[in-house]
Amino acid sequence: MLQAPPAEPGMREEDVETPALLLDLDAFEHNLDTMAAILAPTATKLRAHAKTHKSPIIALQQMRRGAIGQCVQKVAEAEALAWGGVPDILVSNEVIAPRKLARLAALSSIAKVAVCADHEHGIAAIESAAEAAGLRMTVLVEIDCGAGRCGVTPGPEAVALAERIASSRHLIFGGLQSYHGNAQHRRTPEARAEAIAGAAEGTRRTVEQLRQRGLDCAIIGGAGTGTFRNEVASGIWNEIQAGSYAFMDADYGRNEDPPPFKQSLFVLAQVMSAPRPGFCVVDAGHKAVAIDSGLPLVHGFPGVSYTGASDEHGNLKAEDPAMLPRLGQTVRLVPGHCDPTVDRYDWYVGVRRGRVECLWPVAARGGMA
Repeated sequence: MLQAPPAEPGMREEDVETPALLLDLDAFEHNLDTMAAILAPTATKLRAHAKTHKSPIIALQQMRRGAIGQCVQKVAEAEALAWGGVPDILVSNEVIAPRKLARLAALSSIAKVAVCADHEHGIAAIESAAEAAGLRMTVLVEIDCGAGRCGVTPGPEAVALAERIASSRHLIFGGLQSYHGNAQHRRTPEARAEAIAGAAEGTRRTVEQLRQRGLDCAIIGGAGTGTFRNEVASGIWNEIQAGSYAFMDADYGRNEDPPPFKQSLFVLAQVMSAPRPGFCVVDAGHKAVAIDSGLPLVHGFPGVSYTGASDEHGNLKAEDPAMLPRLGQTVRLVPGHCDPTVDRYDWYVGVRRGRVECLWPVAARGGMA
């Protein structure tokens, strides 16, 4: 059930009901503008990843700054974006269930939609859905460029799938999906560069073999917030799929030479208990902030650490008790991982200079299907 908004425009930040998903609009807009400025002189376009923000409002702001479209991971996310006015969507993931593919095909009446495949059975399922809907669906071949997750082996296996797609009366070969996910958080620039160099070699080889067979790649997509400069510099990828850049999180902050973006996303929490010196409890635990990439950071309180969580509680500690926030005071927490933290909330509370400016629904929250 959609929850009531935790704030109203004009309200002071400290009066927002907690826990709440807070978006610092100045930092957020800085991030969108920074990415647009970095990519402007290059031949690489941004297809921003909406699995991070799950919001057609944010998607359209990205597109007004030059993004050519959006990526999603789930059909439900594609539906939320398409009905929210986003005209160009890539499901950068495999979809094989007939009912989900039928839903995806139905979106073709209001948006340009593409999907990925890494197996003949997946291609056949997409083909059946396209035939039933009386249209042609665009399919990208996903290659495993080093992440060890989805994707066919680069080279001849990928070429064979591309030829299978291109030979179908109901499908269009759209290019390659080549995303090295676990390279994003390798801590040193050298480690990230090495990982993407390997991804580039396999991707380049596959593109060349496709060209030899008369197949061009309209899309060569991949890259994330941690490595997008490497993919752009390679000259191979023509679309990058960064998503976290709009918000950032504590785990990206742990990278050496972190991405050039500001922290814009926070969980606003309130101190609900201060039972002893040097220790207090906020009302944001497991249900309020994702900890799969580590505990959140406490923003703006030097020397204060978030040291543990239970379902509804987060523990804050400080060696100097005077540094702790007071009972009843609100604090901004920096989530360890922005994507699953966003998925816990129905609303973004957009703030600027201490005042609530807007409330945006997280339209694709919980979109797992």
